[in-house]
This record gives sequence, C-alpha cells and structure tokens, in this order.
Amino acid sequence: MKEDKISKLASFVASVLILIFQPLALILQFAYVTVFSLIVWKLPRVWTIIKTLPRDLGLVKVMIKVKAENRRFKKYNMSPASMLSDLANYRPDDVFILFKDQIWTYKQLDELSWKVTICFHKRGFKQGDVVALVSTNRPEYVAIWVGLSRLGVVTALVNTSLRKKALQHSLNNVRSKAVIVSNDLVDAIGDIKETIPNACQLFSFNGADQPFQHYEGFDFLNPLLNAEQGHPIESLRFPNYDNALLYIFTSGTTGLPKAAIMKTSRYLCVALSAINLAKLDSKDRLYIPLPLYHSAGTVVGFGSAITRGLSCVLREKFSATKYWEDCSKNKCTVAQYIGEMCRYLLIAPETPFDKDHEVVKMLGNGLKEGIWKRFLDRFAIQKVVEFYGATEGNCNIVNSEGKIGAVGFLPIILPDFANPLALVRADEQTGELTRDKDNFCIRCKPGEPGMIIGKIMNSDASRQFHGYLNNESASNKKVACDVFTEGDKYFMSGDILVKDELGYLYFKDRTGDTFRWKGENVSNVEVENALADAVGLRDLCVYGVEIPQTDGRAGMATIVDADSTLNLDELAKALSSSLPSYAQPIFMRIAQKIDMTSTFKLKKFNLQNEGFDPAKVGNDTLYFRRARSLHFEELTQELYNEILSGKIRF
Repeated sequence: MKEDKISKLASFVASVLILIFQPLALILQFAYVTVFSLIVWKLPRVWTIIKTLPRDLGLVKVMIKVKAENRRFKKYNMSPASMLSDLANYRPDDVFILFKDQIWTYKQLDELSWKVTICFHKRGFKQGDVVALVSTNRPEYVAIWVGLSRLGVVTALVNTSLRKKALQHSLNNVRSKAVIVSNDLVDAIGDIKETIPNACQLFSFNGADQPFQHYEGFDFLNPLLNAEQGHPIESLRFPNYDNALLYIFTSGTTGLPKAAIMKTSRYLCVALSAINLAKLDSKDRLYIPLPLYHSAGTVVGFGSAITRGLSCVLREKFSATKYWEDCSKNKCTVAQYIGEMCRYLLIAPETPFDKDHEVVKMLGNGLKEGIWKRFLDRFAIQKVVEFYGATEGNCNIVNSEGKIGAVGFLPIILPDFANPLALVRADEQTGELTRDKDNFCIRCKPGEPGMIIGKIMNSDASRQFHGYLNNESASNKKVACDVFTEGDKYFMSGDILVKDELGYLYFKDRTGDTFRWKGENVSNVEVENALADAVGLRDLCVYGVEIPQTDGRAGMATIVDADSTLNLDELAKALSSSLPSYAQPIFMRIAQKIDMTSTFKLKKFNLQNEGFDPAKVGNDTLYFRRARSLHFEELTQELYNEILSGKIRF
C-alpha cells in the first residue's frame, strides 16, 4: 500500500515535471533542428552576410549621411552658388582651380560668378529662363553657370562636338533665351546663326589664356563682365533648392541628344554620394580631363570641389600622353576617367610619370574588366572607384570596394522591400520587363541577367526622376508602373546587369545592344571582350546585321587595323575556342578608325546601318566566314549579291 502511494506520487511528480519541462524540451529540440538546418543548408547565405557586412554597413552609413546633409541643404536653401560663396568667405585664397599656368582661388572664381549674375540680372534674365553654354573646358565655364544659377536661370550644357543639325536641335530643344559661346567655338554657332530666333541673344567670350577678339553679331561678354563689381546683391532672391539648375544632354549615340533635367537637389545629392563613397576630403586634389558639358565633369568633378572644398586641376582636353605628367606636376591625389580613356592610357608609350605621381585613387565609369588589373599595376593605383548611372536616372551605384570588373553592388543586408534598387528580368532586345501571373516583375537570382531599375520617390532627392525637357514621350518610356506593388513607379535604366552571390553587379549590355542568331541571344559586350582578348588594345565594336531570308541578326565586328597586322584566320581560331558558334562574328570590317563620342564611347549606330554592303564602307575592307568555316575571305560586291540572293547561306 505504501509502495503504491509512493508509485503514484512518483508518477504525479513525473507528470508535473513533464508539463514543466516538455515545452522547454520542444524549444530546445526546435532550436537544435533550426541550427542544424542553418548549418547544413543555409551556411553559405550566413557566410555571405557576414562577409559583406562591413561593405553593406558602410553603404548604409553613407546613405544616412547623405540624406542628413541633404536635409540640411534643403532647410537652408543651399546651392552650388551659395556654397562657392561660403568657401570664398572662409578660404578666399585657397586654390580652387589650376588650369594651364593659371591659378584661380575660391575668391577669384566667386567674384567672376557674381559679375555674371549682375550682368545678366541687368539685362532682364530671370528665373525660368534658359541660357545655352557652348564652351571648351576652362574656369570661366564654372563661373558662368554658377553665376546664372543665382538668378534661377537654367544653363544648358551643350556638347561642343555638335554641329549644324544636332547643334540646332539642342538649342531649339531647350528654347534658350541666350547662347554663350567661347571664342574657339564661335564658328559652330555661326554655321546655324540664321536658324536661331532673333529674340535669342548671342554672347561670345574668351578665356584668360586667349587673345581678345570680337565677332560680328555677338555681344562680347568680357568687357560687360569687367564693368561689373564682383560683390553680392543683397536684395537678390535666390532660387529654391528644388528648382532646375542645369540641362545636361544625353550623348545621342542612337539619335539626337535629349536634355536631362538636373535640379539643385539632385546635383548636391549626386556630388555628396560621390564624395562620401570615394572618401574624398578637402586635402585631395582632383584631376578633371573630362568635358564639362558631361555630368561626370560638372556634377561629380566640380560638385565634389564645391561641396567639400577640394581643389581641381582642369585640362582643356584629354591627352593620353600628358595625363600622368599633369597629375605629377600638379600633385593630384585623385583622377577622373570615363569610357575608353583607361584603354588609351594603356596604349600610350610608357613615360617616367606612369608611376611618378601622387594619385592613389581613380574615379569614373567604363573601365573594362579585362584591363582593370593591368591598369592598376602599370600606373601604381591603389583603388579604382567605379560608378554606374545616368544623368537623368536614379539607379546610381558605386563599386567603392575596388572589386575588379564590378560597377557596384546591391547590399545583402537589406531586404528586397527596403532596397530602392532591383535587378529584374527583362527582354534584352526590346527592354520590356518580364512579369509573373499576377503582372508583377520578377527579381533576378545571382547569375541571371536583368535590367536594373530604381524606385521613384519624390520625397527623396536621390530617388527622384525629373525626365527630359520638352520630351514627355521619352520621359514616360523610362517609367514602369505597378512593378512590385500596385501604384509603385520605377525608373528603367535600359541596362542589363548580372549580380553575383555577394551582390556585386557587372555590366552586361544595353537593351537592344544584343542580337539574336540561331535562336540564341548574343551579348555584344561578351563578344567584344573575347575579341579584345585576341587582338589586344584596339578600337573595336560588335553589332548585329540582318541577312535576307534568315531569322535574327548575324554577328558583325569592326576592328581598327591601321598598321595591317591583324591575322583574321588566327582571330577566327581564337574566337572558336572562346565563344559558342552562334556568337562568333560572321562579318568583319577592318577600319582605319572608329568614330567616337566626345565622352569616349564608340559610335556603332552608323556602322550598323552600313552593315556589310561593300558600297557603303568607303575605304574599309569587308570579310566574311562561310558556314562552319574558320577562314575569313574578302567580301566583294559579287559575293555580297550572292548573299542577298540566298546562294550563300549561313
């Protein structure tokens, strides 16, 4: 009986202990299974987060800092003009710009900018007016647009290489009230002078390094500015932080240029982002050989100087042979590049200045992965800070880590909904976004190419999209609606990128800059990289051309071979081992040169239009490969006709 009671008591105690400890046991069991599963199945993901955490936290820190500074700028209605005046007050004698043998202090440039302000104020220019600036690189360029901005006048920065129809289009597009042109470019305006409305005033000016010269039909700006006092007008009401500041034209590689709207808010946001991500400070000296009508020179370059107070070395025009000598003699610590510029520096003969300089960091976009390491080694550069983005877009990203080949990254630490940028599936030829059964866009997985898009948020200067001036149709084409949720809007970059497991992004192609052959999509950039490996540092480009009675476009390459040293049969063999058969170029055009934009992008639009027609290629020589052949034979008019008639098939 006693034993029975003890048994019951033990049973009761056991039941109570089970009730107490069973939940804990279940929790421990669940934790064990979770940890075990995490280790077995999710360890790579956890390791990725740990590995990229410093990088991602660094970006988040910069984003918070930029937003905070922009809030302050907005609160006090700050602008590049007010910042320049502040620098002139606090550091009047510090060097702002070095140009040729000229030294411009902050005070000198600020005074000249105020003379511009007063001169045009007296002539009735007011907020909302547009002035087109057509000038080569010089310090006065900065003073002019800064001075005009105090009146709320928007300066349209016109590409100096444009002539006749394209130049006329640019001036008409912005409806300029005046054109200011440097003396060395007066002839370009003179060629279209009859098409410029009489109400549009024409001004010419010469830089401090140029002889005085007056041109008929142009008001000479120099004496007008010299007659003014370079002091602030106290009664002048400054424009708003959210007003338009500049119109910066697209490159126009596939048509006439479009004027992208650059507001003060966006100018300061882009400049601040560049400064913080590249870790620039007032002790740096920045080398700017880029054209100032381009956002890289005026926004990233001089934006860094105006917002952070560093000095700049400005060159009138890029020179591969003088680049490092300029940097060395002027003690530059940071230098800018764009497009094919780095390749031209590698092609240039070696000089004692290649490593005898103080540049530790390169800042720009367009450095190809294939020459990245060679560039660092030859010129003793510690880091390349590669930017990606468009003047008008909000998809700007930066490879601040020096990851070879990457144009930026998407932080792993941020969940998808918190990241304003996304990589989504898209048709690489048409640019149309791919949608799921619910009509929402599909995010790309690592290794899967897609278009980079940016969420449009009007409350955030870095996320705004202001579109193109007087071109609503083009602006609307850049916006996608209902992307991930109903009512959201995203800017479509038009660029196809690929993301790796660590979130780094690599440029693949522009949409439409691919061709489809034998049922396969072919990346122009992929073929160009293979060609570059085979032929070295030559100018070359790849595009698709139509052949009658075939589906899609066949690959064609244009390669510069001015010294006639290229062996096409050896090239064909090299391509056969590095590219699938459908991606290997069928047609080859051997040229003396390939035209390039003034921002160092190869022009392939005309080449593609001329195709493989011997009658259209001038003195260049055409070659083609027959089906399953590794031999390029010269393409005569007779063979061209046989291809058109279908006698030669591919």
